[in-house]
Amino acid sequence: MRILKKTPNIDFIGKRRPAVFISTVLNLAILVGLLTVGFNFGVDFAGGTVVELKFNHPVRADEVRARAEAAGLKDVSVQGIGAASENSFLLRLGGTTQLTAENAQAVLKALQGMGETSNFFTDVENGLINFRSTSKLQPETVRAAVAAAGLGVKEVRDLGPAQGGGQDYQIVASGMADRITQGLSKGLPAPDFTTQRIDYVGPQVGKELRNKGLAALVYSMVAILLYVAFRFDLKFAPGAVLAMVHDVIMVAGYYLVTRREFNLTSIAALLTVTGYSINDTIVIYDRIREEMAKYRGKPLPDIINIAVNETLSRTILTSGVTALSLVGLLIFGVGEIWDFAMAMLVGIIVGTYSSVYIASPLTIWIDQRAAARARAAKSTGVIHAG
Repeated sequence: MRILKKTPNIDFIGKRRPAVFISTVLNLAILVGLLTVGFNFGVDFAGGTVVELKFNHPVRADEVRARAEAAGLKDVSVQGIGAASENSFLLRLGGTTQLTAENAQAVLKALQGMGETSNFFTDVENGLINFRSTSKLQPETVRAAVAAAGLGVKEVRDLGPAQGGGQDYQIVASGMADRITQGLSKGLPAPDFTTQRIDYVGPQVGKELRNKGLAALVYSMVAILLYVAFRFDLKFAPGAVLAMVHDVIMVAGYYLVTRREFNLTSIAALLTVTGYSINDTIVIYDRIREEMAKYRGKPLPDIINIAVNETLSRTILTSGVTALSLVGLLIFGVGEIWDFAMAMLVGIIVGTYSSVYIASPLTIWIDQRAAARARAAKSTGVIHAG
């Protein structure tokens, strides 16, 4: 079986200038969008809470979302996981505790209403409130007052007498997971779901994960640059790396435009796309090197055209088969699997395109610049000799 019965003769390189122009405009537009709007960071990077719930009756994602919004969870994200018959959902909510700067002030007023208090300190990130009372208070009384102020309380700790007099207390705010489960159980005699999993990611951890993920992309590109420069020729390496950067930006544009969550799975998709992109580019580069030895003296654009046409059948088969597997994931996959498959499909399309219209034109430009410098040096030498 052959997709193409005979080698085509398509002038790919002749259309490189409009292709490069369009790619440049799209890449610049995406970069501007990333700088002004930015990604819709998921819990992995932005920090927050993820709760997996399994309902004991058939329910749809929109119904779960409606219940959450009715309970005051306006910014919750609901995502179905597994088969529809499993009735399992992931609920994501920003933040790890219910303590905020706003409700901390309400708690302060509530505590002041219980008597003279001082040394009021809030740790919003960890959900802690410390204060000192001139008189001894019952933890249950403090809990009731704080709950009435609108803050869920996990625990009230009596820290004992203070050195300067009075009694120290610490309030531990409830987590966002409690807010989710309590909100969805509101108005029911008993919860109609079970909590399967709870994950917390603090903002500092999220920032560290994001930085390490982006660093992994940069390191992989540098390693590929060195490999291509060593394996082929220095003039080939910049084209391969620029094609990878182009593909990463285009896939990032998919996340920017669709506002799908950008998380660790997205980084995995970008790393996979870079590997796929360089794989296709290397195949074309290897054929170019063979044709350069075969057609000595032939212009490089013509040689690249021959190489691209000769590898076209292989490119169609490889990209097509990979795309088919991704289409299967898009049809049957949900949640992060669907996002990964879609990002990969975009990456395969732009990766195949960039091997021809990004990597090859830059190689031609570098070759032409080197030839122009050689002619200039030779001309200067002739003038001096005369």
